[in-house]
Amino acid sequence: MAARMRPLHDRVIVKRIEEEARTKGGIIIPDTAKEKPQEGCVVAVGPGRVEDGKVIKPDVKAGDRVLFAKYSGSEIKLDGEEHVIMREEDILGVIEA
Repeated sequence: MAARMRPLHDRVIVKRIEEEARTKGGIIIPDTAKEKPQEGCVVAVGPGRVEDGKVIKPDVKAGDRVLFAKYSGSEIKLDGEEHVIMREEDILGVIEA
């Protein structure tokens, strides 16, 4: 059974996008030397934050490719896959194709 999770308030669930395992020069980078990627795909978005009694909708939506702060959010596992749940303010920008 697939786990379903709906983030609350201005929280966002992001699945990290893995980087290439080799450099442009063809050198293979071992897993121990890799840093965690700061790029991901938005999986789910909460309804928004409440300010002065009004709900302010988030600027991101499910499916957006985003860049986020290096040490932001909390790592969680959904259906055996690693995801990061973070506040919308931790997202630095949306990467457009």
